Amino acid sequence: MFRPVLALMLCMSGALGAAAQDFTTLKGHGGPIMGVAHDDARGQVATASFDNSVGLWRGREPRWLEGHGAAVNTVIFLAPGRLASGGDDFAVILWDIDSGAATRRDGHKGKVAALAQSPDGALLASASWDGSIGLWPLTGEAAPRFLKGHDAGVNAVAFGARGNRLYSASADGTIRIWNTDDGSNRILANHGFGVNRFILGPDDGWLAYGAVDGVTRVIDPESGAQIADFSLDRRPILSMAHHAPTAQLAVGDGHGFIMMIDSAQWRIARDFRAMRRGPVWALAFADDGASILAGGLDDVVYSWPVAMLSEFDPAGGEQRSFLRDPATMPNGERQFMRKCSVCHALTPPPSRKAGPTLYDVFGRKAGALPGYPYSDTLAGADITWSDDTIDALFDIGPDHFIPGSKMPMQRITDPSDRDDLVAFLRKATAPDSSSPQQEN
Repeated sequence: MFRPVLALMLCMSGALGAAAQDFTTLKGHGGPIMGVAHDDARGQVATASFDNSVGLWRGREPRWLEGHGAAVNTVIFLAPGRLASGGDDFAVILWDIDSGAATRRDGHKGKVAALAQSPDGALLASASWDGSIGLWPLTGEAAPRFLKGHDAGVNAVAFGARGNRLYSASADGTIRIWNTDDGSNRILANHGFGVNRFILGPDDGWLAYGAVDGVTRVIDPESGAQIADFSLDRRPILSMAHHAPTAQLAVGDGHGFIMMIDSAQWRIARDFRAMRRGPVWALAFADDGASILAGGLDDVVYSWPVAMLSEFDPAGGEQRSFLRDPATMPNGERQFMRKCSVCHALTPPPSRKAGPTLYDVFGRKAGALPGYPYSDTLAGADITWSDDTIDALFDIGPDHFIPGSKMPMQRITDPSDRDDLVAFLRKATAPDSSSPQQEN
């Protein structure tokens, strides 16, 4: 079983009693898991997280690759010793695994949702919500090129077996085929609803895609003719992975299920409730197809042995503060959980969350917590956090209160809700606070 983890936890399913089996977890990120990749050659796992970090897992200690200025959505292994990631900061970063050196590539004007490498290893393709596909040379000094033609954000890309053919899927509902030499394209399929993910089979033999409306369909990658349909009453489809040697296709959805499809016989082999609280945003096979890795709202990557999926209860039994029932909380805490908890901890530093910890925030100058990579805008702001400035932040929204900062746009329009939030933060962030602390 796959076991290169920071904290290897043997988790027993209470419902199975003495027959319970073990599964493993990768713990250490400070936010939800957006992407996962496995390198069979090195036995490594790479993870992309909402905490702005790439995790590299091998042995007992993870390495954190820091360079993105916002959530990391996707990560892939390239040639031996290299890794690529894309994020909400519109950037593609190329990493040297041994040294941790990062080469940042800018050019997109929207978040990078997916990456793919050409068969010859010369190009990296990036799917962006700005509606374009970036083609980044991995050798030499040539400038990137951008393919444009989709009418909405691009969610997925894959190179065909022929290096100059590229497939893409978009929120505009289409799957397109591109000629990377001249930038021409044609529509292979027009699904109507946004297509989130797809897998191109070996030798371009088939294409399986998953969409916003829950459709999971397999089509001919040349004609678009349907080969099989595995749509169930669960939506949206959010992640897919394929292991060619064992002909396993994994499909993750918004309800927390992983459907395992036999791509040789085109039948559903298993259907597993993986997450107690969906969604499944990230999937990858490991151990020569014997294990499946998955990530979602929890700040944990789970790994199960595929042959025993039916014997497990859903993961995520540990109560996460940001998943608590809002009805059980006072209003100020409820506002914090809705607006702040995914990005900010209440405990003393360090924190692996995407934003700086709010511990002892009152009276602190904005952008002044040591060790946190603030934007230039926030680091240079003449703001001290107080009842009034926190109220103003959520009254008009961060994009108006501190234009150009990394804080996402959100408002609390009801003055009483803002008052309750400030009162909660006053108590919860005080150094002598005895209130329950949120986990990092």
